[in-house]
Amino acid sequence: MDTVAELTIVRHGQSVANVAFAEAHARGVATHGLTGRDADVPLSPLGRRQATRLGRWLAAQPADRRPDHVVCSPYRRARQTWARVADTVAALGVAPAPVDLDGRLVDRLMGELELLTPLMIAERFPAEAARLAADGLHAYRPPGGETFDDVAARVRAALADLHRRHAGRRVWVVAHDAVVVAARHVLEGLSFADLDAILATTPVANTSLTRYVPVHGRLDLVEFAAVPHAP
Repeated sequence: MDTVAELTIVRHGQSVANVAFAEAHARGVATHGLTGRDADVPLSPLGRRQATRLGRWLAAQPADRRPDHVVCSPYRRARQTWARVADTVAALGVAPAPVDLDGRLVDRLMGELELLTPLMIAERFPAEAARLAADGLHAYRPPGGETFDDVAARVRAALADLHRRHAGRRVWVVAHDAVVVAARHVLEGLSFADLDAILATTPVANTSLTRYVPVHGRLDLVEFAAVPHAP
């Protein structure tokens, strides 16, 4: 079967929601001040700096380590991440790879619980908090949202199209931590319990790289949640 020459999945830079959720958790409060849609959440100032650092690192790589093509989640934070990487690369004299958007690479859809912290869910939707506790994070389906199996199904389809459209090429996917987790489930056959254990010690950091190369017709993991461009 034809495969891409290399697959690198990049998590977007830090978003304002990442900051707001962490601050609300640290303060133990059921509010964070965010409004609007998850799809429209932008990068934080640190997230923009992270994407710039990634762009500088990428421009310094040899041509055979840079992507031939980029496929990006249409969510604002992912698009902003690649745009800043591409602008930085271009400013350093390297032509950025062309980019497509793929709606199958969005973050996990939380339906009516979109942009709510666990404490906010517990206070506003106690029955859903109880169902989440009973079902577990990955099997739980929020009202109007997705289980992790649903995320894995759309990521599986997106990856199959990557192989078909970009066989023999180096491809970057710029997306979300849920997409990284789903890709490992799909490509390596890891259970979500296995992945929980891995993530407990190695979380998917903002602008981290998870890289696969083909070995005997399948993609093998060679790098997970690496941040080689960190200062």
